Amino acid sequence: METMRDAGVVVTGAGGGIGAALARAFADLGARVVVNDLDADKADAVAREIGGTSVPGDASAVVPAARDALGGRIDVFCANAGIAPRGGPEAEDAVWDAAWDVNVMSHVRAARELVPHWLERGEGRFVATVSAAGLLTMVGSAPYSVSKHAALAFAEWLSVTYRHRGIRVHAVCPQGVRTDMLRGSGRSGDLVLAPDAIEPEEVAAAVLAGIAEERFLILPHPKVAEYATARATDPDRWLTGMNRMQQKLER
Repeated sequence: METMRDAGVVVTGAGGGIGAALARAFADLGARVVVNDLDADKADAVAREIGGTSVPGDASAVVPAARDALGGRIDVFCANAGIAPRGGPEAEDAVWDAAWDVNVMSHVRAARELVPHWLERGEGRFVATVSAAGLLTMVGSAPYSVSKHAALAFAEWLSVTYRHRGIRVHAVCPQGVRTDMLRGSGRSGDLVLAPDAIEPEEVAAAVLAGIAEERFLILPHPKVAEYATARATDPDRWLTGMNRMQQKLER
């Protein structure tokens, strides 16, 4: 990971949880880190801790200011900001729109700004925090599940389209992680995610390992690969098992 020394790294949603752990991990490798979060106080606190730069605000619009803060060059962009609203089709349009905007379109808007510069240089790295829900699903939250599937699809498209031109893409798909998002996920999180939850620092370590090995799919929970294989090879059996989990949640 010597390639990270002096690299310009941006981490969105970095005021806490996985984002803060990623910011610390990259800073420990000698990277120059921009910490982005909607909560300016949290972004400032993490930036002070790691000797980075705080650029608070909407993750969808952070690239120009972050590029200026890094002297004109972003080497790694971690699209980590995300929200997990509950509900299904009964959730209001505003809830669906928010999930789509934060979990998908912020990635698209960042890539729109980043890709032309990376193509000109012949290198760049896009790290998308997707969630195991993007490979599988999440009981209790249709907006989260659907938008995370889309985030994974966009990361795959970026990799397919630009891999041969030096742009590397990684999709990070953790299951339960001990963050504020998990704590706010209610009974579905307690039932499905909490039993095997890991610390944010473990996710960050998995990300660095995945980058070093140039792996697209980064799975901090190895069991997610087994679940994804089961889903792909016998979808009806997998759906039946997930429905049992739904029934357990309802009880």
